[in-house]
Amino acid sequence: MNRAVVSHRELTDRERVNFNKGSDYTQINALSEVWAIAADRFGQLTALHDPHHYDDLRLSYHKLWQQIRQFATGLQSLGIQLADEPPRVALFAENSPRWLVADQGIIAAGAANVVRSSQADRDELLYIFQHSQSSGLVVEDLATLDKLRSATDDSLKLNDTLTWVILLSDETPPEEMPFRVLNFTQLMEIGASGDFRSPAVTRETLATLIYTSGTTGRPKGAMLTHGNFLHQINAFRSVFPPEPGDRALSILPSWHAYERTCEYYLLSQGCTLIYTSIRHFKQDLKQHKPHVMVGVPRLWESIYEGVQKTFRQQPPKKQKLANFFIDISERYIEAKHRSQGLSLDATPPSKLQRLKAKAKKAALSPLHRLGSKLVYSKVRAATGGHVKYLISGGGSLARHIDTFFEVIGINLLVGYGLTETSPVLTVRRAWENLQGSSGLPVIDTEICIVNPETREVLPEGETGLVLARGPQIMKGYYRNPEATQKAIDPQGWFDTGDLGRLLPGKYLVLTGRAKDTIVLSNGENIEPQPIEDACVRSAYIDQIMLVGQDRKQLGALIVPNWEALTQWATEQGISVNAEATPPVDIEGDRVKKLFRGELNREVKNRPGYRTDDRIGPFCLILEPFSIENGSMTQTLKIKRPVVRERYRDTIDKMFE
Repeated sequence: MNRAVVSHRELTDRERVNFNKGSDYTQINALSEVWAIAADRFGQLTALHDPHHYDDLRLSYHKLWQQIRQFATGLQSLGIQLADEPPRVALFAENSPRWLVADQGIIAAGAANVVRSSQADRDELLYIFQHSQSSGLVVEDLATLDKLRSATDDSLKLNDTLTWVILLSDETPPEEMPFRVLNFTQLMEIGASGDFRSPAVTRETLATLIYTSGTTGRPKGAMLTHGNFLHQINAFRSVFPPEPGDRALSILPSWHAYERTCEYYLLSQGCTLIYTSIRHFKQDLKQHKPHVMVGVPRLWESIYEGVQKTFRQQPPKKQKLANFFIDISERYIEAKHRSQGLSLDATPPSKLQRLKAKAKKAALSPLHRLGSKLVYSKVRAATGGHVKYLISGGGSLARHIDTFFEVIGINLLVGYGLTETSPVLTVRRAWENLQGSSGLPVIDTEICIVNPETREVLPEGETGLVLARGPQIMKGYYRNPEATQKAIDPQGWFDTGDLGRLLPGKYLVLTGRAKDTIVLSNGENIEPQPIEDACVRSAYIDQIMLVGQDRKQLGALIVPNWEALTQWATEQGISVNAEATPPVDIEGDRVKKLFRGELNREVKNRPGYRTDDRIGPFCLILEPFSIENGSMTQTLKIKRPVVRERYRDTIDKMFE
């Protein structure tokens, strides 16, 4: 595989400066060593801050490492054996300082943890516990333990080897249980009186099992090693090097590979991790003024929608002024990218085209700077005014969101990867931030595009199946050799299941999921995600999912933006009842005409528009897609099979 393979890249001068600037962890073999080194380097700097729980808890780097050792020693006292194959300990809990202490305490004790949200379905948690053959269990609280015990009998039939359970809360453990139950404080007291024994670990030693819930099928346990995580910690240094003391907001679930790896990296560099939630997010942005934040597209969309809402509430003259500057800045950004040779086209801009773009950029620059001073500075202030990097992953980012953040002057770096790749394969650089791409590979990572049917290597610019190889690829799926063999070939290439292409300069552009492809009855293959991303540009569309497998044309399930729709209806003189659900008659002809126009405009304005991309029938639905109703994953990706089954009758009726 030579023609379209991204082999190990030599670091550019800019990347080398960044790499040498950060704290180095290339010479260690155990993930636990990170915390010992960080404690030595950053000492009394605040590592973890939870302003909403534990009485505004703050843990220094020195205290964090002390608590990790203490937790580990407590587990060793309960019987964790330092063996060639690490025993498994399940960790079913939510994002918090205690989660990180438990996570790293389990690993430091010589075990591998098996992580999942305590809010996950009971049957899923039981399956994960049993399949992983876990011998210990750490849970969020008594409610989680009770959920797991809510069987027809009164005993916890997790497996025959369970001898102890740890609560991360300080609740009083129940008596007369078939196993020992300790709360967090009790375990830490045991650990304080014992001697910590450091296990013998190599980079190939199993560190964690992360079961991929995904959007379909039975979860599979991805086996990630100490070396997988250490590769990521070191690879990120060349991309975005924070300063010791920089503040980072944490909002995603820590057990997810994306948030987890980024947290490890930020803490390895001396940052302060501040815990927030959807409820406190906007206030924490203003109060704690983060320098870095890791999130998913839906989070950035919420910021964008908040700004748009503020714009809509302004007097017409101010709205017109803001739109004028945004239009100027979008053209400025386009000219800047073109002058840098950055383009999603298969053929990069010529020298003459780059010179013309440079001149255009210079001409627009004064107005762009004025817009930044008069308009965008207020938007940046709403994010705290100190953001250096927003890191986006976990799903496709709509182009207009991408453009918006560059216009207002905030670096939004899109990355790409999967749980099985620890997870980051590629990420954009702030100084070469090609919108619409997933960036360049990180250190020691290879990307290859092949024909999905023949596995023939495709040249640059052609779309095919994305394969990846590197130190971040998992060992395989736990107790599932068939799935492992299917995912990783004998040469070590991992089948991502994603479709994409490589551009000159080796930028990766994703076009969709191979199994998300909608095949129309005329044989045309449609990738739904880019079209959906275009449609949510509309102020009236909050969420959308395309359907149409084996149909003559595409259809859509649409969750309206009720606030924008209600405001439009009021302006149009259409009856509105704020107390009703829905507040506007969504079956009315004028409402349907509005959405038809929005869909037609946004789809046709999408680059690469084809006639088959046009959306035919659509249905407005009342209930949003969410984690709570089971229609979204924990990283806010729509579970397409679940939604299709739930709305099967509606979809059939749409196409009658």
